[in-house]
Amino acid sequence: MPPISFRAGVDMDEIRKQFPIFEKNSLIYFDSAATSQKPKKVIDRMSQFLQEEYGTVHRAIYALAAQATSHYDGVRDKVRQFIGAGDEGEIIFTRGTTDAINLVAASFGKVFLEEGDEILISETEHHSNIVPWQMIAQEKKAVLRIIPVNDNGEILLDVYEKMLSSRTKLVAVAHISNVTGVVHPISEIIRLAHGKGSKVLIDAAQSAAHKKICVKTLDVDFFVFSSHKIYGPTGIGILYGKKIWLDQMPPYQGGGDMVHQVTFAKTTYQPLPLKFEAGTPSIVEAMGLGAAIEFIEQIGLDRIEDFESTLTEYAYSKLRKIEGLIFLSDTKEKSSILTFYFKKYHSLDVGTLLDIKGIAVRTGHLCGQPALARFGVSSVIRVSFAVYNTLEEIDRFVKALEEVLLLLNSETN
Repeated sequence: MPPISFRAGVDMDEIRKQFPIFEKNSLIYFDSAATSQKPKKVIDRMSQFLQEEYGTVHRAIYALAAQATSHYDGVRDKVRQFIGAGDEGEIIFTRGTTDAINLVAASFGKVFLEEGDEILISETEHHSNIVPWQMIAQEKKAVLRIIPVNDNGEILLDVYEKMLSSRTKLVAVAHISNVTGVVHPISEIIRLAHGKGSKVLIDAAQSAAHKKICVKTLDVDFFVFSSHKIYGPTGIGILYGKKIWLDQMPPYQGGGDMVHQVTFAKTTYQPLPLKFEAGTPSIVEAMGLGAAIEFIEQIGLDRIEDFESTLTEYAYSKLRKIEGLIFLSDTKEKSSILTFYFKKYHSLDVGTLLDIKGIAVRTGHLCGQPALARFGVSSVIRVSFAVYNTLEEIDRFVKALEEVLLLLNSETN
């Protein structure tokens, strides 16, 4: 089988060699939607910072701290450019996507939600884009409404448009569903919401490493994603928010670094973005995030998307031939996520036997129990690709899957 090459001639073998984990074993890693593996560039940058540059940020005048602060603030600017934001003050460091959504739910909700107001989310959201809205809706006596999807997992835009009203204060949807892999038409979703005066939050946890995004072009109000899904470390993520809204939102947490002046009578807060960054930040993790962005940009998101599209179409073509395999979604607007199940075999059994063969896939409810309930299932198998995967791995996976099914079939007969 001929290797896939990027349009600009990027050598895939060389890219794969940048991931130390693949040098140590023959693992086939098909769970990048949960968390991606880390290139040496990220590992080395974090190690270098810890060994040679470590110091606190925004707190001290000595040279080591000043240098650390400069590097840390430089990562914020990298993020700004990566997502096409205009102002560094609109880039808030969080602990991850979940933390960012909770921040918006709690802080935005305090100011903008009143009794009877509505929040719209889709039927296939991750639990992290459901539970925070349930909590703030209960607190503010607001109404959480669910945008339906069709049998392919695609948002029903005509129904969504009718659901929007003057009571809709926020729409929160994933760019790409972590359950179905469907790429939602977020430009249209944002346009329709803004037409009714509603704000929009886009959960980009599953898209930030795979698609070129410009938040200014989208005109999105809030945009969130995690470092660990874009080849960076865990423990750090991003909230982008329009300054006009962030300025009106109260701090999410209190403590060091977010204060301007503290007395026992009153506390005043730092301007954006520090107002939302209480406590000593994840400095080392920020260095890793910056290196991860550099890694992605050296390849190019357009090339990554093109490459992963080839992997995805190839995998679909192979898996469609397997008897009894049912895709949760097989839509035209595909991402690098494929989710399927078998009526005859439990997904956990399939996943366990694949693991014995050195293949890592995700099984279970995918932190999307309501989404799976929409399709009448409770457990599925998810395969997700990244820039380090290959066609040859897909062939090995399909062969292993067929062997697993033969084994399970023999045990049930």
